[in-house]
Amino acid sequence: MSLGSDILRGDRRALARALTIVENQLPEAEEIVREIAGHTGRAIVVGITGAPGVGKSTLVDRLAGHFLALGRQVGILAVDPSSPFSGGALLGDRVRMEGRGSGVFMRSLAARGHLGGLARATPRAIQLLEAAGKDLILLETVGAGQSEVDVMGYADTTLVVVVPGLGDDVQAFKAGILEIGDVFVVNKADRPGADQTARELRQMLSLGPHKPWQPPVLSAQAQSGAGIAEIGQAILDHKASSERDPEVGTRHVREAERFLRQALADRLVEAAVRRAKAAGRWLPLVEDVARRRKDPVWAAKELAGGEER
Repeated sequence: MSLGSDILRGDRRALARALTIVENQLPEAEEIVREIAGHTGRAIVVGITGAPGVGKSTLVDRLAGHFLALGRQVGILAVDPSSPFSGGALLGDRVRMEGRGSGVFMRSLAARGHLGGLARATPRAIQLLEAAGKDLILLETVGAGQSEVDVMGYADTTLVVVVPGLGDDVQAFKAGILEIGDVFVVNKADRPGADQTARELRQMLSLGPHKPWQPPVLSAQAQSGAGIAEIGQAILDHKASSERDPEVGTRHVREAERFLRQALADRLVEAAVRRAKAAGRWLPLVEDVARRRKDPVWAAKELAGGEER
């Protein structure tokens, strides 16, 4: 029996093996993804983003327990920074999250230098979890930054987590974070300044364009579990609202185009590098770029068959 078939039967070991194959971009990955393609796209994918230290991992753990109690099959993808030596996930969120039994499958993915706080393997990892029967997937990013908006491309609902007392109460209201958030969570709400942070967030959101879904600002103490049920309900409410929005279909088309462009770019890059190495051109070009004899863009044009200008 194939690995894809084992995944569709809910075999956790097969799922773990397939995730490793996909993350390492091994040749078998394409066949596995092809085999499960018709069994994907059915889960609610929730992106959780926010600055380091806001309690994302604890919040993810509590949400997993909440949805598990509601009868959901939960998958967790925690995207960690990469080890500079092995390329593997550096933080290993699994050691910080409580065991939730067979209803939850947890996996750390290495960002491997990929911008946007998400691993390149993220979309395929989501597909694998969906094929394995997970109907709610929690996607935790590395940490808020200029390119964290990438999470919106993978998630049905995006949670932006902030906390008071990090020196700047509007530290997460930058870099398009207001635009990508569907639900805002002021975590560690027992800290001084939490109410002010929530008020400022609501005020800033009120200045934005009117949309069918107005993002709520919720307070929580993930460590104790306070506010988790309300966050869970907001996620389900946003999903229901999105299904009534005609723009959702358009968004899925844009996402599909984006994924197709990325897949095509990856293939073209791999083919160009392979040809250059076979012709003995790769290392000389690398040396030229390293010694500033050639601009990287010009060198890339040369590899792609374009003319230098």
